[in-house]
Amino acid sequence: MSTQNNVAETPGGAARRDPNPDRRDLRRVVAASMAGTVVEWYEFFLYASAAALVFNKTFFPPGTSEIDGFIQIMLTYAVGFVARPLGGIVFGHFGDRFGRKHLLQVSIILVGIATFLMGCLPDFATIGYAAPILLVVLRFLQGFAVGGEWGGAVLLVAEHAPNARRGFWAAWPQAAVPGGNLVATLVLWILSTTLTSAQFLGWGWRIAFWLSAVIVVIGYYIRTRITDAPIFQEVQNEVEESQAQSYGVAEVFRRYPKGVFGAMGLRLAENIMYYLVVTFSLFYLTQLKVNTAEILGLMFIAHAIHFLTVPVWGGLTDRVGRRPVYAVGAVLSATWGFFAFPMFDTRSTVVILAAIVIGLLFHGMMYAGQPAIMAEMFPTRMRYSGVSLGYQVTSVIAGSLAPTIGASLLKDFHSSVPVAIYLAIACVITLAAVAWIKETTGISLHDVDDEDRQRLLTEKGTV
Repeated sequence: MSTQNNVAETPGGAARRDPNPDRRDLRRVVAASMAGTVVEWYEFFLYASAAALVFNKTFFPPGTSEIDGFIQIMLTYAVGFVARPLGGIVFGHFGDRFGRKHLLQVSIILVGIATFLMGCLPDFATIGYAAPILLVVLRFLQGFAVGGEWGGAVLLVAEHAPNARRGFWAAWPQAAVPGGNLVATLVLWILSTTLTSAQFLGWGWRIAFWLSAVIVVIGYYIRTRITDAPIFQEVQNEVEESQAQSYGVAEVFRRYPKGVFGAMGLRLAENIMYYLVVTFSLFYLTQLKVNTAEILGLMFIAHAIHFLTVPVWGGLTDRVGRRPVYAVGAVLSATWGFFAFPMFDTRSTVVILAAIVIGLLFHGMMYAGQPAIMAEMFPTRMRYSGVSLGYQVTSVIAGSLAPTIGASLLKDFHSSVPVAIYLAIACVITLAAVAWIKETTGISLHDVDDEDRQRLLTEKGTV
């Protein structure tokens, strides 16, 4: 790749090295990152949509109430989130050692196999309790692969991007996540509108899972066309030559605990917010007897808007700072539950769509800046491990449980207000994390590495 390092001036006057890739090369890296991410999150969110609309009816015993069936299937859904930190640890460790590209190719194959096999599973009526057990196993494998995907995808772009535009460019892989959800929603909507309800529940939903095989091949091919960033290649050589430098989860916790816990705090409200909007809302609307095809159509429109606006928010973090945009997003998200569920209760198509879109716009203000913020927290030699750990561990207690907690609160209190309070509390915690971390807009990743090297030299000199 035609990439070089230039020297630029920071606002404070200090020199910094700034990646200056050819625009076509940078776009190729973004496309490769997004292609695989769309594929993997298409498959991950396909499960989320199918769980809310299909699995609670087909993989559990007949006679289970809808809300109990939803809670049960959401627990299997949570298994994927439990697996994600493990995937983040394993992929992060080897990604910091061997490169982002190779691990991304492995992850896309794993998630494709798991998703395709989900489409082949017999239902409860055919094999009994073996059906949900096998579903859990495949969900674990799917979550393990996705856990390694995010960190590699966003770092591939963040490490190539210019310092002054890192927020904008690194937001594109983030946009690929709602992009994957967009494709999943579109496929399910087409199937639900062209098939009868019995056909869709019986076999139609399986087609969406089988289609993943085709998309995986395309995504894998695109990822073979790019290389790791020069900064990674430089640091990789240093680590191999020096006994003083290391990588991996233990090293991240030992040297950068503030980065890990700061990333976790930032992630909490964002992750809960997203799954309340895109997963719990599906269930909530079905309880109001809103038509499935109509719900999926509204979600498609909302995901399209989310996809288009995430890079806009990312660009805004480059201009006004990472922390201000994130803080505003957290404050606005704290209000969403108090007005969104009453809007759902109107059963008005336009009002429901407005509630979903507003929720995703609020969410995007937190979500868009995450790759840049987290990449700037860690040196290159342990960046994959650091961002994956901070990002994925939080998903176990946040997004994985949010739909289940939402459904349980709704069942116990017969009101959406406790769900809104639950989200607001998470937003307060995230605001505290925003206040705790430092502003890093425009920082050079080379400077982050230099500071890390200086710490190592200082320690070595005191031995």
